[in-house]
Amino acid sequence: QVQLIESGGGLVQAGGSLRLSCAGSGRTFISIYLMGWFRQAPGKEREFVAAVSRSGSNTDYADSVKGRFTISRDNAKNTVYLQVNEVKPEDTAVYYCAAERSRIGVPRHEYEYDYWGQGTQVTVSS
Repeated sequence: QVQLIESGGGLVQAGGSLRLSCAGSGRTFISIYLMGWFRQAPGKEREFVAAVSRSGSNTDYADSVKGRFTISRDNAKNTVYLQVNEVKPEDTAVYYCAAERSRIGVPRHEYEYDYWGQGTQVTVSS
């Protein structure tokens, strides 16, 4: 069973920063998975934020976060990160990490990921 555990969310002022983490738990070794971050704001559908290849050499970002967010991974620590800088109130959402074992590249769509964490709340105050 694949277990992904997000952490690092919280309340942050606009313009501030957070680092979200997604750790593989139990027998989940994230090095074999493509990893992505998605978010869901109240009343909205879940949307793609960022993705990273297995090696970490390829990344992709939603236009709304490009230049402000950075996805990275440390396979030795079994963890993927999302550095969130210059946050805006519209970044308020539950952030989910996701994993995919079979595909290649850096998928942007929910259906391309098989495994999901429970999410961590990020709230940005203006």
